[in-house]
Amino acid sequence: MTARKIAVVSAGLGKPSSTRLLADRLAQATVDELARIGVTATVETFELRDVAHDIVNAMLTGFPSPTLRHLLETVTGTDAVIAVTPLYTTTYSGLFKSFVDILDKDALVGTPVLLGATGGTPRHSLALEYSVRPLFTYLRAHTVTTSVFAATDDWAGGTDTLASLPARITRAATELAVAVVARPASRPVDPFADAPNFADLLGDS
Repeated sequence: MTARKIAVVSAGLGKPSSTRLLADRLAQATVDELARIGVTATVETFELRDVAHDIVNAMLTGFPSPTLRHLLETVTGTDAVIAVTPLYTTTYSGLFKSFVDILDKDALVGTPVLLGATGGTPRHSLALEYSVRPLFTYLRAHTVTTSVFAATDDWAGGTDTLASLPARITRAATELAVAVVARPASRPVDPFADAPNFADLLGDS
């Protein structure tokens, strides 16, 4: 079976970042679940803070930098996406939204997506459902049912100490693995596939 590719997008602003920590946990759990059912998967992780200026420039000019182009091509050509954002004032970060804004509206149609978010208090956990999920519903991505929110207390002592967080990570990862297996493996996109055959055009003249 073809190895599957998973793109991870983390919109955390700090280093170290609890957003990146959650993204890594979700990615590892997904890879483990796929391995359990006999499917090999590779993961490529992107931190949006590293391309923040490139994202703004792309919004202004319409042209991504080579680094940002690689990110976009990876995310839009992968078998699954794990997208994790910090929450500010009960919604996704501006950096996360700006990244979504530069995606082509048809780029993630049918792509399995697992959503995650981090915040200071569990009271903000529902923002994943009323704020983040609609973004990917608009893009017609296949968002798995379980989203994962991690509050500050979930990382007490440097590890998740509340039993519910590991359980939610495992459940969400299992749903994503099932969605990945059910979907045909992605194929590299040829950007020149629709270009006309100039030999044929000249032959018709």
